[in-house]
Amino acid sequence: MGTGTEHSAPSPEHQSMNVSAQLDRLSQRYPSLLVDGVISHDRGTRVVAVKNVTVNEEFFQGHFPGTPLMPGVLMIEALAQVATLLLLGTDGTPDDARIALRGVDEAKFRRQVVPGDRLELDVTLAARRGPVARVTAVASSEGQVVAEADLVLVVRTGVRQNEPTIHPTAVVHPGAVIGSGTVIGPYVTIGARVAIGRNCRVGASSVIDGCTEIGDGTKIYPFASIGLAPQDLKFKGEPTRLVIGRNNVFREFVTVHRGTEGGGGVTTIGDHNLFMAYAHVAHDCHVGNHTIFGNGATLGGHVTVDDWVTISAFSGVHQFCRLGKYAFIGGYTVVTRNALPYAKTVGNRARIYGLNSIGLERRGFSRELIGKLRKAYRHLIHHNTSHAIALIEADPTLAVPEVAYLVEFIHSAGARGVILRRPSRRPGDEADGE
Repeated sequence: MGTGTEHSAPSPEHQSMNVSAQLDRLSQRYPSLLVDGVISHDRGTRVVAVKNVTVNEEFFQGHFPGTPLMPGVLMIEALAQVATLLLLGTDGTPDDARIALRGVDEAKFRRQVVPGDRLELDVTLAARRGPVARVTAVASSEGQVVAEADLVLVVRTGVRQNEPTIHPTAVVHPGAVIGSGTVIGPYVTIGARVAIGRNCRVGASSVIDGCTEIGDGTKIYPFASIGLAPQDLKFKGEPTRLVIGRNNVFREFVTVHRGTEGGGGVTTIGDHNLFMAYAHVAHDCHVGNHTIFGNGATLGGHVTVDDWVTISAFSGVHQFCRLGKYAFIGGYTVVTRNALPYAKTVGNRARIYGLNSIGLERRGFSRELIGKLRKAYRHLIHHNTSHAIALIEADPTLAVPEVAYLVEFIHSAGARGVILRRPSRRPGDEADGE
């Protein structure tokens, strides 16, 4: 799972791991997935992962209001998930393997974990006999151990996948493809050219139609409308598609439309995205991975949303715009130009409010890298665009991939342009100390 940080080539003792693929093999999904990324992997021996503890974690609403603490059992769960990644990446573990926690020994909790902590989850294989493995697991924050335990896990193979479950009141066309383990709720309507992956959930009264593909582990809540014809008067019923990746969440009344012939013929959505209630994705849009759409967030046609973007509630994005990686779009914002990566864009019409530093910290960006991005943005804010880019490209301290992506984003903006207007100077406007 990418964090935006720089990584050197792995040495022989630190072999690479396809983290996204391995995370997909975990049984847990949002909000129970407690691993944000892997920072070190010694194949079959040790995995070091991270969990960024944020105040938005759902368990903090009840544990405890006013004094939020991460429950000890969830620290053990996070360590068990890292242990699962370790065992799944071990030679001899088959592709259909599933890992189950069998026991917890010598558990100790050294200090409380609160919002803002960044847990480093270090799991080492101690012994393995047949399907049973014992690991040593340590969670630390800022170099201080917060929890540790010996975990006993069992590797299960040949797990039989469940057949799909379809409610008697659902109307599913015989031509539709429904993956194993998927549950179709009451009064759902699914069209002839729909293909739904494994272990999905489709809530009551939802409609899925058109030539629509939905990846494994996706959850569609009641009354959502996925893959219907676009709201484009030029559309005449030509065959177009909607392609949705894995582990997405579509909450109540979300609408997603398939493409148009004039826009390339396909709307695409990547993996691990959250669309809150009433969000809308129009025809020919392309949404990346790990994005969050707030309630009522709306994309016009032909919009591109890069990875890790957050679009807050009731914001609208004009057709043909692009939102750069890690951008944060504030609530009730109207975006009519390309929104720059790594930045906070807010208002009607939208203006830039500095670097999205909180979001970048949550995604694992180092302070040094955030400082470089902030310096690049100072040039963009205080100089005209061509002069600012010249200053950025001439500064050797800014020669990092993230700044290069920012410059490329501006160069590729085309006629739509980018949002670089600052808000009027009022107390509190100088975000991030700029």
